[in-house]
Amino acid sequence: MTLTTDPTTLDELHTRASNIRRRIVDICANPQGGHLGGSLSLVEVLTALYFDVMRVDPALPADPDRDIFLLSKGHAAIGLYCTLAERGYFDAEELAHYAETGSRLMGHPTRDVPGVEMPTGSLGHGPALALGFALAAKLSGSPRKTYVALGDGEMQEGSVWEAAMGAVGLRLDNLVAVVDRNGLQLTGDTEEICPVEPVAARWRSFGWAVREVPGQDVARVREALASAPWEPGCPSVLVARTTKGAGVPFVAGKPNSHYVAFGERQHARALSALRRAAEQGRAPRRTDAAGGGADD
Repeated sequence: MTLTTDPTTLDELHTRASNIRRRIVDICANPQGGHLGGSLSLVEVLTALYFDVMRVDPALPADPDRDIFLLSKGHAAIGLYCTLAERGYFDAEELAHYAETGSRLMGHPTRDVPGVEMPTGSLGHGPALALGFALAAKLSGSPRKTYVALGDGEMQEGSVWEAAMGAVGLRLDNLVAVVDRNGLQLTGDTEEICPVEPVAARWRSFGWAVREVPGQDVARVREALASAPWEPGCPSVLVARTTKGAGVPFVAGKPNSHYVAFGERQHARALSALRRAAEQGRAPRRTDAAGGGADD
């Protein structure tokens, strides 16, 4: 079978993103809660990839020529699960059983979940895994591309830069990384804990083609990802400037959005905010509170 990208209108992408964001909030209202902030900041990236950019077919998740997505920041698994359910990889009703005993929807993604390529979440490993997929595609003559999303705090891991060097040396222009630059990691502002700026310049210095976009602008995200590779023979990295907890104003841009278990009133308040934004056709705005947003 020849896989093709499903072209999607901008209105449809906004609707998909809204649905995914609502499902994430619903999961974080369960007793066990979940990694809210870093899942919400990545919604537009996941939406653009799964509904417009990547060549995938939920009915054939093992197609040998499918594009590959790896969630290096595996603690944002609920964002990936909600996207996969929205895309049709499995029934969305299963999301209600997230983290329950016996559920395959664990706190970090595993291959038991349709559409998940590798178990991830030991931070810093995703880029090297993605390099392997991209190299295998090159060697086999496959047209597939490999995409990997990592957190900005994750850039503090040395293994990220080992993979970055390797990808350049191997001229893997079928590899695209996305840095979720929301400015925050588990214990606070990335720049106060272990500075990662200048993010774009660091990647350029390793030989990657770099672009930066407002990460909650799904149109800009889609345009950038769809046009990669940006330089022949070079891997590409998109620095997505996002807000941790985007879409839920009372936690957006705050460190305490990292892991949340909403009470009934908080859940209703969050859903109300999402509903108002959807009715007004408004995407979440980036906030510079608490460092302006990235993830660990």
